[in-house]
This record gives sequence, structure tokens and C-alpha cells, in this order.
Amino acid sequence: MLSRIAESLYWIGRYVERAEDSARILDVHLHRMLADPWVDETTACRSLLGVMGVGPLEQPLTVARVIGVLGLDEENPSSVVGALAAARENARGARETISADMWECLNSTWHGLPGARRRAEEQGVHAFFRWVRERCAVMAGLTDATMSRDEGWLFLVLGRSVERVDMTARLLSTHERAGGSIPSWLTLLRSCGAWETFLRTYRGSLDDRHSAEFLLLDRLFPRSVFAALSRAEGCLTELEPYGGPGQSGRTGVATDAQRIIGRARTGLEFRAADELIGDLGAVLAGLERTCSQVNDAVSRRYFRQTSAVAWVPGAVA
Repeated sequence: MLSRIAESLYWIGRYVERAEDSARILDVHLHRMLADPWVDETTACRSLLGVMGVGPLEQPLTVARVIGVLGLDEENPSSVVGALAAARENARGARETISADMWECLNSTWHGLPGARRRAEEQGVHAFFRWVRERCAVMAGLTDATMSRDEGWLFLVLGRSVERVDMTARLLSTHERAGGSIPSWLTLLRSCGAWETFLRTYRGSLDDRHSAEFLLLDRLFPRSVFAALSRAEGCLTELEPYGGPGQSGRTGVATDAQRIIGRARTGLEFRAADELIGDLGAVLAGLERTCSQVNDAVSRRYFRQTSAVAWVPGAVA
């Protein structure tokens, strides 16, 4: 497969996941601020910007301004709208590899953004974020239903899985870093679409240990950090089934990306839940570093050499 096509598919996976998860995170914060009248708006907005990796904005910080930067800024690939636009642009370069249904989904989503934004002004941003989640879910379903399980599929799922690890870690950081304005575990679980599955798994026992254990370590829930790391590791293994050049496949792993992902996965798998909760901030920061390192390693190994794609290109004024 051409490195150009592989890179486009990888970033389609990342950008679609980024749009969906950013919409989830923003929706969580807005619901929390509406439900809790004691939340300080400036503190909550500053916390959200920190979690999303955005530099400080000029004062005053308001919900509307943060939504504009993280949700509606077309020039920022880390915003919801910017990520959808970037996914479509990458799909244009890989039209011969993705299915017609996938292209039509991304293209119609992009063309539907102006109308969705008008509805958001009329009905509120929650309706807009719900629309984004639904469109991303349609794209995920079409991807699963219409792509052959070849190298192209592996690169797209690899990108989606790496982004999911990063965004789930950022979502958990809203609980760990936001001080008095943190969302409850209930809100976090619902934002991941995990509430009903969590109830069935733990019989309604909602506490710090069970919630963190579920979102970090559950093997069966696809949005858990462990499940996404395992999926990414599986994609990398299938891309290098016999090891790298000069290797027989009998010892070690073939690529730096596999080593980085493997260390992160085992670092979660063999630690007790109580230990993870006690060191949650460091664990989440380590996961975000892991995603950045994996992205760099994958780019060096498989893609043409270009400057790394950063979350946000400097501070936003």
C-alpha cells in the first residue's frame, strides 16, 4: 500500500474518533455546568481547555467562547468541526481505497455542518453534539460493513484506536483535574455510552474503584483504554506478521510502535485498580504521552516523513 494512502486512512480513523469524543467531552462539561449552579464558569472553562491541550485564551473565559474554539472552529483540527473537515479532506485522497458509502457519509456530514450549526443556535449546542455523535456512529458502522480486512482497514482502525486511548484519557482527566467542578462518574460513564454496560457488569455499584476499573481496564467494553490499546496492538502485529527486516518473528517485536503500545498495555493490565486510582493523574498523563509517541513511531515506520500533527498549533488567541 502506498504510504500516502495508509497515512490518509490512519488520519481518517483518528479525526472521526476525535470529532465524536470531543463532542462527548464538551457535552459532559456543559451538562455539568447547567446542573450545578455553584460551578465557577471561568474555572470550569480553564479546566476544559487544559484537558484538551489548548493554551490559555484571553480573558474573559466564557462557555460560548470555549465552544467556539473546541467545537466550531473550522481552522482548528482539534475542534469538532475542524476534525470532521480534516477527515473528509483525507478521504478525498483515499477515494480508491474507501467505499462509496464511507465517502458519501463524510461528504454529506461536511455539507450538513452549516445546517447543523444553525439548528444549534436555535435548539442549543446539545442538539449539535448529538448530531455529530450520530454521524460518527454511521461512519463507524459503514467502515465495519464495507471495508475489506486488509492493510487499509488495519491503518484506519489503528488510528481510531490510538485516538480513542488519548480521548478516553482526556475524558478521565476531567474527573481528576477539574477540582470542584468535576463531572460525576455517572456523567462520565454516560458520555462514553458505558452506563448501561457498567450497570450490568457491576450490578449498579457506582464508586471510584469500579468506575475507573471499568473505563481503564475492562477487556470487553470497546471504549475502555485497555480494549483500545489491545486493538491498536493487534493492528500493529498484523501489519508486521513476520517481524521487521532481518527478523524471523521468533523474538521480540518488529517496531518501536509495538514496544510502546505493549509497555502501556502491560502497565495497565498488571496493576491493581486501587493502585491505578491512587496514581490516576500520572497514569493518564502517561497514556497521553504514549499516544503521542506511538503516532511518531507509526509515522516514521509507515508514512512519508512530514512534520508531526499536533493537537493544537500553539496558543489560541
